[in-house]
Amino acid sequence: MESTKGAILALLLLVAFASSWAKVEEENPEFWRSQARKTLQSALDRKLNTNVARNILLFLGDGMGITTYTAARILKGQLQNQTGEETVMTMDTFPSVGLAKTYSVDFQIPDSAATATAYLCGVKTNLNTLGVNAAARNGACRTQKGNEVTSILKWAKDAGKSVGIVTTTRVQHATPATSYAHSASRKWYSDADMPEAAKRDGCTDIAAQLLNNTDIDVIIGGGRKYMTPRGTKDPEYPNAFTSRGKRKDGRNLINEWKSMKTGKTAHYVWNRTDFDAVDPETTDYLMALFEPGDLRFEVERDPSMDPSIVETTEKAIRILKKNPKGFFLLVEGGRIDQAHHAGQAYMALHEAVAFDYAIAKGLELTKEHETLTLVMADHSHPVTFNGYPFRGQSILGKSPLWARDMLPYTTLMYGNGPGHKITNGTRPDIRNVNTKTKDYVQLSAVPTESATHSGEDVAVLARGPMAHLFQGVHEQNYIAHAMGYAACVGADLRHCQGLTTTNDNIRNRAHGSAALLSVLLSTLLAHAMLM
Repeated sequence: MESTKGAILALLLLVAFASSWAKVEEENPEFWRSQARKTLQSALDRKLNTNVARNILLFLGDGMGITTYTAARILKGQLQNQTGEETVMTMDTFPSVGLAKTYSVDFQIPDSAATATAYLCGVKTNLNTLGVNAAARNGACRTQKGNEVTSILKWAKDAGKSVGIVTTTRVQHATPATSYAHSASRKWYSDADMPEAAKRDGCTDIAAQLLNNTDIDVIIGGGRKYMTPRGTKDPEYPNAFTSRGKRKDGRNLINEWKSMKTGKTAHYVWNRTDFDAVDPETTDYLMALFEPGDLRFEVERDPSMDPSIVETTEKAIRILKKNPKGFFLLVEGGRIDQAHHAGQAYMALHEAVAFDYAIAKGLELTKEHETLTLVMADHSHPVTFNGYPFRGQSILGKSPLWARDMLPYTTLMYGNGPGHKITNGTRPDIRNVNTKTKDYVQLSAVPTESATHSGEDVAVLARGPMAHLFQGVHEQNYIAHAMGYAACVGADLRHCQGLTTTNDNIRNRAHGSAALLSVLLSTLLAHAMLM
């Protein structure tokens, strides 16, 4: 009982102390009422955009669940010397918001391959498989044949649009790979990663499919080592053995890609200088691979060697938008997920903030009336936001209320992961530990080598033509079909067929009116001549 009273007293003191942090205008109820009225009027004034989407911009925050989204918003503001909670992210401005259910066919909690197959190909599938339906089995090549499914990237290309992928991971990783490949295993990055049985059964590695399946106009990310013969020295890290080429078949896919583009203006680049020299106005194709594997985290990126996700997004859009039929571009903030797996909230949130700036650049370079822009996550992570921190307190800091063991804890923690540090039933004392550094690993409840994913629904935010289709709670595979409908690509062309019919009727009515007017003018002229 005494401990309960003590907790209540501590909470009251905390509330009293925190209230002193409030901004003066926020103590006036009219501040909140005025803000709400403006927001309400904005919603009332909103008109549905029912245009056919000329372009589709899909921003995929890998592992960017709701907790990550909220925490990144606070961090973005705090990096600008604000309290952070009231900050408006670019993605916050999207008018249509829904939720997607992320489970895969065989697991309650999914991976990035199964989820990508859902939202890109429109079909739910099994864990660790990509670009195939659920009849395919993880790692079993023979089950892949005949069960391949195509993505909206291919649907867009078949409709005459330009297409591209931009990622902060290797371009052969699960999310980008699903846009062009079909694989019973997401781990078959190169032929060296495949079992001999899979090769005998006729399966092809993901890197090889990057060249052969769909003619992709822009490819930006990492993954050089999966493209070159085993032992090939990396141009950036020639002395690093782990960065050398991996392919057993002796193929140099980079050179093959260049030769395939004969007669076109095609550039392969691996560094900042060459990337900056690429002129979007004269470039037909671009392959930019900035690392042997995944790109560096944003806070560790060498700006002299590697461009940011904002800059790669801009270059891709400027190349693709020259096509009068429009484009499809997938932009993945892929290392949000990888930071969470390592239990490093600092890294994950900085990746998410950089991702939001890339979204802003995408909106700046496109027009809302013709571009459907989506922002979504593929799945979430077991990161929690807890502990009654004060308003404006660092999102990477500690709760002012200590636990029953009389030790502090961080505002962000994980349900499982490498941060499990309980020894003899005691948590580590972090009173003198700086939890706001990039290398800090948050405490986790359960010891696992890598934090798992989590299974809650993820947000889907939409802006532009037919954005209202994404409101509500949907199965994740619905996303691909709604994008395809909005842009008239893929199997469901009703949207543009209806528009064509309407336009034809308008033209017919106009022609009929013109003909009638011509008859009337002729009659009047004849009467005038008789007079």
